[in-house]
Amino acid sequence: MPIDASPPLHGDTGLKEKTHPVPRVVIRPSAGWTPLDLAGLWRARELLYFLVWRDVKVRYKQTLLGMLWAVLQPLLVMIVFTVIFGHFARLPSDGVPYALFVYCALVPWTFFAQALSQSANSLVDSSYLISKVSFPRLVIPLAAAFGAAIDSAVTLVLLFALLVIYGIRPTPALIALPAFLALALVAAVAAGVWLAALNVRYRDVRYTIPFLIQLWFYVTPIAYPAGLITGPWRVALALNPLTGIVEGCRWALIGTGALDGLALALSIGISLPVLVAGLYHFRRVERRFADLV
Repeated sequence: MPIDASPPLHGDTGLKEKTHPVPRVVIRPSAGWTPLDLAGLWRARELLYFLVWRDVKVRYKQTLLGMLWAVLQPLLVMIVFTVIFGHFARLPSDGVPYALFVYCALVPWTFFAQALSQSANSLVDSSYLISKVSFPRLVIPLAAAFGAAIDSAVTLVLLFALLVIYGIRPTPALIALPAFLALALVAAVAAGVWLAALNVRYRDVRYTIPFLIQLWFYVTPIAYPAGLITGPWRVALALNPLTGIVEGCRWALIGTGALDGLALALSIGISLPVLVAGLYHFRRVERRFADLV
């Protein structure tokens, strides 16, 4: 067998350089029953933070009034309701000024409505991100809901200003207000994750959401006290999770009446199971989001 004894070329030592194989990561969708993967969601907390601020900045970019728009919407609704229902219709307001009575309900309602609307449309609006980057998709609707919480904090400033104007001193029950607002967030995310997942597959959902929120508004005791509804209709009204939340915020802020234990229990008993079921459904169908958006 002939042996090649020719000298190596210039710069060639005759030894092959060792190369390490490049690791290859293959991402596959999970199959069958899908756990929530809360650990992965926690690892993506910084992404959640940046998405929240991105949503807030984009929402008020190139606007003249900026975050004052978060106050104008409930303020204008309060004025219209005060004139129509407080002055002309003379609906009862549990012994407090009608304007303050309505605005105390509009704060949690506006927070809920914005969080629900934005989280329900968040996946379709972030289609460019879903189709290119791998991360927990649940971060997107959560960021949209938390962004609405920042707007809600601005509306609280006007609310406390109204308390001072009308000379109403907060009661010790005020410490329960964050709990009621947190329950409003739970209710918004519970409905939002269901609608967000459905919106990816059925784009009719986008057009259904405004009608759903408007209908939900009328069956929530905002312009009228829940005590105005009696008999079996009172139980039907309490099945609305926002009933216990709105009445609880009024009780915590202006001390109207006693806390409705039935409405509050139903708010918790409905919102939490719907939230857990929605999270599991979201995890189960998110494997197809990149193909559908």
